[in-house]
Amino acid sequence: MTLVLGVDSSTQSTKAVLVDADDGTVVESRTAPHPAGTEVDPRAWLVAFDAATGGLLERADAVAVAGQQHGMVALDDAGVPVRDALLWNDTRSADAARDLIAELGGPQACADAIGSVLVASFTASKLRWLRDHEPANAARVAQVLLPHDYVSRHVAATGTAAFTDRGDASGTGYFATAAGEWRPDLLELALGRVVDLPTVVAPGAVAARTAGGAVVAAGTGDNMGASLGLALGPGDVLVSVGTSGVASAVSAEPVADGSGVVTGFADATGGFLPMVTTLNAAGILDLQARLLGVDHAGLAGLALEAPAGSNGATLLPYYGGERSPNRPAAVGTWTGLTGATTRADLARASFEALLCSLADAVDQVAAVTGDTPRRVLVVGGATRSPALRALAPAVLGRPVVLPPPGEYVARGAARQAAWALSGAAGPPTWPLEGAETLEADPTPHVREAYARLRDRTESWSREQREVAP
Repeated sequence: MTLVLGVDSSTQSTKAVLVDADDGTVVESRTAPHPAGTEVDPRAWLVAFDAATGGLLERADAVAVAGQQHGMVALDDAGVPVRDALLWNDTRSADAARDLIAELGGPQACADAIGSVLVASFTASKLRWLRDHEPANAARVAQVLLPHDYVSRHVAATGTAAFTDRGDASGTGYFATAAGEWRPDLLELALGRVVDLPTVVAPGAVAARTAGGAVVAAGTGDNMGASLGLALGPGDVLVSVGTSGVASAVSAEPVADGSGVVTGFADATGGFLPMVTTLNAAGILDLQARLLGVDHAGLAGLALEAPAGSNGATLLPYYGGERSPNRPAAVGTWTGLTGATTRADLARASFEALLCSLADAVDQVAAVTGDTPRRVLVVGGATRSPALRALAPAVLGRPVVLPPPGEYVARGAARQAAWALSGAAGPPTWPLEGAETLEADPTPHVREAYARLRDRTESWSREQREVAP
């Protein structure tokens, strides 16, 4: 049996899956935790990698690492971090992102240059923050890597030059996504000078070898890894319900959305991965459960007692501000509450709000790509909720495919490793057994009520932004 190792170096942990290269069957899997926080010593990821893959790496003929997107790993000329890595969810660089957008000529010009409108998550924004707030550290930077690049080099034999892939590179802010090449001028704009960048490895190519001689593939970002792990094809839209909500689709053509709603990433196969991200997702349900004094099973049970539309109770769930739509100072807003509103109505309204927000994201991806979704897949921890499973096809207005539980980012990395090992023109075909199709009668009136509240409160969000500290 030929074995390949796929690794997901995520924000919270390292997850490793040892897989049969012929059919994708998981032979063994392990995890190791990462430190919490939005800035982390990246050497902790290497410790976690060694803990999670010990005894597995030696059995694999090929390995690849997918990792949390964006972030900044800044190294000195000895390859030592000049400071802790800044992660994707560290927002101190928000002002730097706005400055860079203005210097590039505005949002559309920014999207035309790199495929996306910069936000705080992008590496370029973090480098600008470093230049302006820690000039001594900025002066020591000799090379900038993404988190998965840093772990991938650790996997490769000593002395291997750093490498990356076009998927993760498209989240740096100094990579021309449509052309597939670095933009050193944009790196210089952000940091004030040009430093060393990793080599961009072609999709499916061998990037390096381990000390034991196993093939090392390029690796990629986590969203690109999930797309590869689920083998998304034309017409597929993947909805992920986690800390954030994500709707993404593979596309043969690049996008450049100057509104900033759709980010125009590359994928790991040579295509593109337009994506909409919402800040509020599973946390909507966490908060509602706390407010009602129930656990998640209790919240789901209550929600299923209420009718579609929650007897008029409607929630706009922008509790933490929102990115899609761009309302950073927005707050959660309820309407339609009466003396007859029940706890069940409140529970159901929270699920409907989450799903309406994700339905908007699906529509925005479809609008930018011009492709009508033929299949919507939903993954993430919240899919364990029976209420979310029951309501998703009704609110989204179409059948929903629920893949079996799995580590799909790590599976995507394993599939990439198998592709590089084979030398074939494309990744291997691995069956995905156990997917379930969820169906329900559409409830368009739920989205109509949500849309009315969303649109009516747009000016409120501007006012909230003006008074925000």
